[in-house]
Amino acid sequence: MLKHRIRTFALLIVSALVITSALELRATGQQKADTRDEFFWLGQINKATAVLNTDEGLLDKAIAPHIAAGVAKVIEEGNKPDSERPTTVIKFEPLLIRAAGPEVTLLHAGRSSQDMHATYRAAILRESVLALADQLTKDSRSLVRLAERHTKTIVPNYTNGVAAQPNSYAHYLLGHAAGLERDAQRLREAYARIDRCAMGTTVLNGTSWPLDRARMADYLGFATIVDNAYDASQISSMDQPVEVGAVVTSIALHVGNFIEDLMTQYAQPRPWILLQEGADTTYVSSAMPQKRNPGILNNTRRDASTAISLAMGTVIRTHNITPGMPDPKEVKDNSTMVNSAIGFLKNWDKILNSLVINPERAMEELNSDWTASQELADVLMRKYKLPFRIGHHFASEVVSFAKNNNIKPLDFPYAEAQRIYKEAVKDYQQAGELPMSEEEFRSTLNPITIVTSRATVGGPQPAELDRMLKLANQKLAEQDGWIKEKRTKINSSLAKLDADFNKLLNSGK
Repeated sequence: MLKHRIRTFALLIVSALVITSALELRATGQQKADTRDEFFWLGQINKATAVLNTDEGLLDKAIAPHIAAGVAKVIEEGNKPDSERPTTVIKFEPLLIRAAGPEVTLLHAGRSSQDMHATYRAAILRESVLALADQLTKDSRSLVRLAERHTKTIVPNYTNGVAAQPNSYAHYLLGHAAGLERDAQRLREAYARIDRCAMGTTVLNGTSWPLDRARMADYLGFATIVDNAYDASQISSMDQPVEVGAVVTSIALHVGNFIEDLMTQYAQPRPWILLQEGADTTYVSSAMPQKRNPGILNNTRRDASTAISLAMGTVIRTHNITPGMPDPKEVKDNSTMVNSAIGFLKNWDKILNSLVINPERAMEELNSDWTASQELADVLMRKYKLPFRIGHHFASEVVSFAKNNNIKPLDFPYAEAQRIYKEAVKDYQQAGELPMSEEEFRSTLNPITIVTSRATVGGPQPAELDRMLKLANQKLAEQDGWIKEKRTKINSSLAKLDADFNKLLNSGK
């Protein structure tokens, strides 16, 4: 009886999964009309060609509406659920011929699959870059918001894997945000090189047809044309995914660095930073009830590494091939690479919004180690003109004595500091008593005092944090504006193309 119930339950689950998959597939089919894939751009290129060649007198106005009707019919059929959406010129053209007869190939004046494919690859890649830039901006904004909440939270920072100095957590986060801002710059720069239209270059050396390349580029939402016809499909279209892959790699490295720094806390019995527990962030060990494994950290780090491997694939596919080969150009491969970056960034955004920081525990960790010891040497040099290396020697001896005797900074005997100082400077011409009072000695070892008393530009002191937070928000607003501007340019260009194509389509009625 029990076996029968288990089997029935299993069948119900399988049936539910099958139905869900079918619904997902059906939804995918219904959404095809909204997809700017290869088929979409081949349609736009044919629409633009019909309008331009008619206006330029390269296509007879008497037959242009009939040809335009054939183009419109192919697009309409391709937008239906579960319909054929070819991704190459060679497979797209037979549909045109079927819809409008062989005279539709008059559209092919001064065209080649080389420049058409190079154009749609650039069009699809630039939209992928905008999607990546959009997600990167969301993550950066989460970083900055977190920084705004923790300007007064003092935490240990690490170098060479060892606790190094106290720092404001906001300052630490803004350091990561600065790295992401450079990634955003790289995306904008890469976009400018992708946002150029190859149409009119044909195979590699142009055409005898007097094509209006600039107007074609504008109809398709491009900022300009690829100037050199050989470069268009032979060099530039191979460079583009490699450049985007380099930016994906940089973003993945930044995310991986952050996650690894966070994961060092999970090895401690009492971390000062953890993830808010939940189904999307942590899970309980199947064997050890005390464990809360940071699943999202592991998964995001893994996905970032996967993105790097996909990005390296663009280099490997481009390596040691002659110009113009198709190896690194495939839309599917390059879209998968960019989408993998968007995926791990979405998870990282969840991480940033799930962090729980314990300032008291962070301060306890700082005061259990000697991360403030460099400040002793700095103050002795700044206020009392003691050469840094001598002051450093004194501070180092204090730390050695403390560790040998298990003494924490707040408990270090002032008398021992005086003794060690005398010994450290005995061979120096300004030998004498420790010039710091006991109050100053202890204040110098206070992590909060160290952070707030920094004076250099770019430091963690309140005035500089305020300046950098404002600057970070300004840059995020500018990045948002840039994304909107580029998307508006593409959409408005395509809308103008639709309007002009519809005029041509209806001119024969």
